[in-house]
Amino acid sequence: MAKAPKHCIALDDDLQESPWGRLFVDDSTGDTFDLRGVNVIHFGTDTVRQLYRGRLQPHILALFEEPGIVDFAGKRWSAGRIGRDSGYQYRLQNADLGVILLIKSFHAKDDAIGTHLKIEVSPHCIQAHSPRELQTLMDDLADQVLTHATAHQAAVHIAMDVQGWEPPRDFQPHLHCRSRRVRQYDGIDNIEWASASATYGRGESWLFGSPSGIQLAVYDKTKEAIAKDKLDYWRSVWSQADGYQEERQVFRIEFRFHHSIVEQFSQGSVDYQTGAVVDFHDYASLHDHLDALWRYGCDAYRYLRRPGLYDPFWTVVSRQALPLDPQPVRYKRYHKTASGFSGKNVELLLGNFISCAARHRLSACQAWKALESLPFFDVIEDHYRAKGKNTYDLRRHIRQLLEERIVRWGQAI
Repeated sequence: MAKAPKHCIALDDDLQESPWGRLFVDDSTGDTFDLRGVNVIHFGTDTVRQLYRGRLQPHILALFEEPGIVDFAGKRWSAGRIGRDSGYQYRLQNADLGVILLIKSFHAKDDAIGTHLKIEVSPHCIQAHSPRELQTLMDDLADQVLTHATAHQAAVHIAMDVQGWEPPRDFQPHLHCRSRRVRQYDGIDNIEWASASATYGRGESWLFGSPSGIQLAVYDKTKEAIAKDKLDYWRSVWSQADGYQEERQVFRIEFRFHHSIVEQFSQGSVDYQTGAVVDFHDYASLHDHLDALWRYGCDAYRYLRRPGLYDPFWTVVSRQALPLDPQPVRYKRYHKTASGFSGKNVELLLGNFISCAARHRLSACQAWKALESLPFFDVIEDHYRAKGKNTYDLRRHIRQLLEERIVRWGQAI
């Protein structure tokens, strides 16, 4: 990204500078903004997804011979098959506990060691346990599914719920980010955020970014809670905050960090006191660093009032995670870039991709969208950026290659 924008000067009620102040002054124009009516009524982990490696226990697949209610780990579970898109073949679900187990990876054989288990934990389970208690619960369940179960990677959703603010109509054009993927939804009658799909009513919800990276979701949490029949639960959570008003709408700002992003932080972050690489392999070890992930998300997605200046609301959002006791860690993502291996791989990939696109008579626009959807598209961009081509140049290059392939080879493709 370009040079980081500035924040407005934040003042407390005594007009003294304070990082947590809600009165803001733009020192360039003298404009003032009063955000004392913005009330953060919840901030914390909303979803945990923990991966485990190991070999399947010999008896575990027998639970799914006849889908229905089964006994497992001393509790009753709903057992069944799931779609291939999840990456797993089976699920065990206990909504009362707030846990879903996704079992048997499509990408490894039954008797081979692999990431055969993903545990997804809901908000009410997270709030009912300390991070260490939750990790112990997940580890115990993993031991029932796998032999030699090892926590592999963790993915998290971190959420902030606010009253006294709602996305303005021009929210999207003022939200600057690396991602070219932006979905705007018109209300929330029924929503499944895991697949980024929604039905609609009025424009008030956005989802930015790719599921395989960092996503930002901004939406009306009150409507979403009603749609999922969870409003009573969330009101019990929000009522613990000072100033919560039941009759007012609640909007959520939520960052979703994929396993691969957390892994990059784990590989690139270093304890500057000991020099040791920080290990984020499970949720318990990651929990103490969630504030750093949140601040990284606020930097990856920048809500600007004007070029070079954060909107004061984004200052409130980003500073919510300012730690009182900072970790002695230098946080950094470790990226595998195109320069880390032969660029020939990218060239071969692109050549084969163009052949397939031409064979299926994709337009240049369709081909570009398909290329963008690849989880390693950033590596392709890195390769061509190193050759002096920006995204616009790459897109033009794709169009030229596709046209040349069709003109030269035609029906023989």
